[in-house]
Amino acid sequence: MIKLPIYQIDAFTDQVFKGNSAAVVPLESWLPDAVMQSIALENNLSETVFFVRSAEDAFEIRWFSPLKEIDFCGHATLASAYLIFQKNKNMPVIKFLTKAVGTLSAVKLQDGSIEMSFPKRSPEQLETIPSSLLEGLSIRPKEVLKNQQAYFAIYENEQEVKAVVPDLQKLIELGPLDVVVTAPGKYHDFVSRYFWPANGGEEDPVTGSIHAGLAPFWAARLGKNNLVALQVSRRTGLLKCRVENDRVYVSGAAVQYLEGTIEIPSA
Repeated sequence: MIKLPIYQIDAFTDQVFKGNSAAVVPLESWLPDAVMQSIALENNLSETVFFVRSAEDAFEIRWFSPLKEIDFCGHATLASAYLIFQKNKNMPVIKFLTKAVGTLSAVKLQDGSIEMSFPKRSPEQLETIPSSLLEGLSIRPKEVLKNQQAYFAIYENEQEVKAVVPDLQKLIELGPLDVVVTAPGKYHDFVSRYFWPANGGEEDPVTGSIHAGLAPFWAARLGKNNLVALQVSRRTGLLKCRVENDRVYVSGAAVQYLEGTIEIPSA
């Protein structure tokens, strides 16, 4: 029997039962991919994240939704950084080594939140909007853009974003891309919701990675490089964003909900 530690951490919130839950499984060495995918399916959270320490301040990191391995996940990176900082009080910076998006770093801010450095992934305008996107959203967006992760459906206001009802069977046809709906916020610079039936599930509670595209988009539209964003899912999550050159800095709080042990059969 193999026993592994597991932590469940709510990211982009300072309250349990809010934000987005990630299961964090620190490893001494990598498990087979099929085992990690089975653990993620068993956990049935947006993401289960695994990491292996490769140097004093560096960790190889991989993310799995219940359906598949994911190229880039922000909230589970925040959850991992929270756990690592909890166990390494004097570590000034964490470097996460990834397959798809290079090195991501995390630092702890004076207010206790954690700021992550992401590559800027600005969306670009679409000349032709896929019919599956228009049919998959109950309210027609005023414009649509796309980056390497998702289609960006732009709306007039927060009320429209909250009112959108997705047709997941239509949106799944857009895979491997997901769909983010977004608009200026009533009390925040911008708001969003994220649908990812092709890659993880129905609606993601809080999606840190997509803010690598949302932040530069809204920074250009609003004429400011420091923004506060709210993901208006049922659980909600607060993200502070800063756009600088080719990087997007996304910060948020996190709180631990659970600590336990996984028991799986030996190979």
